[in-house]
Amino acid sequence: MATQVKEADDRSNLVYSLYGRPPFWEAFSLGLQHVLAMFTSNLAPCFILAGVVGLGSADRIIMVQCAMLVSGVTTFFQLYPVSLFSKKSQLPRLGAELPIVMGTSFAFVPTAITVGKAYGIAGVLGGALVGSLIEFFMAFFIKPLKRFFPPLVIGAVLIAVGINLLRAGTNYFLGGVGAPDFGSPANVFLGFVVFITILICQRFGKGLVNLSSLLIGIIVGYIVAGFMGKLNFAPFMDASWFAVPMPLHFGYEFHLDAILTFAALYIVSGLETIGNTSGITVAAFNREATTKETSGAILADSAGSMIASLFNTLPNTAFGQNAGIVAMTGVVNKFCIATGAATLIVCGFVPKIGAIFSMMPDAVLGGAVISVFAMITINGIKLIAKSGFSHRNIIVLSATLAMGMGLGTASPESYAQMPVLFQYLFKDSVATVCIIGIVTNIIFPADKKTHSESAVIEVD
Repeated sequence: MATQVKEADDRSNLVYSLYGRPPFWEAFSLGLQHVLAMFTSNLAPCFILAGVVGLGSADRIIMVQCAMLVSGVTTFFQLYPVSLFSKKSQLPRLGAELPIVMGTSFAFVPTAITVGKAYGIAGVLGGALVGSLIEFFMAFFIKPLKRFFPPLVIGAVLIAVGINLLRAGTNYFLGGVGAPDFGSPANVFLGFVVFITILICQRFGKGLVNLSSLLIGIIVGYIVAGFMGKLNFAPFMDASWFAVPMPLHFGYEFHLDAILTFAALYIVSGLETIGNTSGITVAAFNREATTKETSGAILADSAGSMIASLFNTLPNTAFGQNAGIVAMTGVVNKFCIATGAATLIVCGFVPKIGAIFSMMPDAVLGGAVISVFAMITINGIKLIAKSGFSHRNIIVLSATLAMGMGLGTASPESYAQMPVLFQYLFKDSVATVCIIGIVTNIIFPADKKTHSESAVIEVD
């Protein structure tokens, strides 16, 4: 009897170990937490871009299917790395072998909106595909490159991302640009119902309720929208129960300005992955992430984004909220996280799941994501605050925001007579902030003390 109890305890403790295989149903329940926490955030960027480029319901369902499929596959890369080179090689492998959950990145949405308006969805996917190469090379030179991207610069970029997204989120909150009832009291009411539900869950909810507040808010929004007659069930009824997501559904277009702006954002995505990788190792293993783990995580980030572009959806990145679940629960077992990744992959083959989300009224989506977008801005402010407000930092920050958020938000007509390179640089304010920030940081180098202190700041 004592031996049986000890064996049961050993199986239970496996969830707190990276390796080993705990009982399936225990692993599945723990993996499902990760799926619920990231499900809405994983799909929302697709709906925002789909609305901008005017995709129909069927195309939206395809994007959602692919987003779920790619997130699951890329998470498997992070859990079970693939060696691209010999095992003795010092070159990075594909994946970190850490409990990292991957999902569609919000950081690319403002750039995707800008590119989508100019070149359509094919231009977005082409720019995302080629631009991801910079993150691929970043994985091989992570040590020397990190000093060029301090938290001060990344904080400024996150502020730019958040401000740009808040504009889009507000439009959805009001019912979606172009909608006949845009800004109507009914849309505002529906948006506030979702927004307030999320706040209540975050204020009073514990554990999974708190982490799944977005999903809960959307479910409440759906119920209220149903009573208001704002749900169209035709996409769900028309969608099939099973379909294989096919690559290259939207095709590719390659434009230099789109590639350059996406490339700048991949730098930020790579640094986000560094922050989340370090956050997991510190919280779960009480140590800093190794160079091998960091490089592998970034390489998987790049490969996942390439696959995402091939499969008709936006780039992937490591999800911070899932790193938070790992820190909160202490569950780091790869098999547990893998059951969640497998669930995402299975969902990718069920169009009716995508159809449920494609029915979402714009006001519900707006009420759900507007707080997320504000949080991105606040995370940027937190990074800048941690960097400090020395005279040097104020100069770098003021120059970065002046050029990036000033000229970067001006209408294209404002600099139509300028050289083509200048137009490329200032076409997208997020990419502009990133580029200007990097250049200004080099021109005004930090002293060694400032650099050593900023090196430990994590990107949330």
